[in-house]
Amino acid sequence: MKTVLFFRHGKSDWDAEYGADHERPLARRGRKAAAKMGRFLAQAGPLPDAVVTSSAVRARETLERAMQAGGWADRPVRVTRALYEAGPEELLGEVREEDDDVRTLLLVGHEPAWSAAVREAVGGGRLRFPTAALARVDFPVAHWADVVSGRGELVWFVIPKILP
Repeated sequence: MKTVLFFRHGKSDWDAEYGADHERPLARRGRKAAAKMGRFLAQAGPLPDAVVTSSAVRARETLERAMQAGGWADRPVRVTRALYEAGPEELLGEVREEDDDVRTLLLVGHEPAWSAAVREAVGGGRLRFPTAALARVDFPVAHWADVVSGRGELVWFVIPKILP
């Protein structure tokens, strides 16, 4: 079995000074939520064997805060612009390229791609990803290359406001 953890970046700071949208940082609320979700993942598991994050500042900051707060900062991280404006098929394409030694992969990125990708992975339904939400989708495959749309199972979906 292969597991994908979809993690949306935390709340961004629209009032901060930044150039392009890609450079927008996290707001205070986003930093707190990212840390909360990092601790949640450390307790709930599974922890990722590898991480792929959008190169956007808010996504990288979300990941850094989550990893530090959860105590799993030793995971290998790949930063890519490909997740910044990716659609569901591009996301699943990134997943299919992962090394088979990885059992659990964490993707950090953006809406509307995350909602669409999870719906695509599990074969439909309604899902809206608020900031800093985290979803676990399991695929009954031995190889990442065999991940196909509609075959995933949504195991859990957690938003930061329900956690203590």
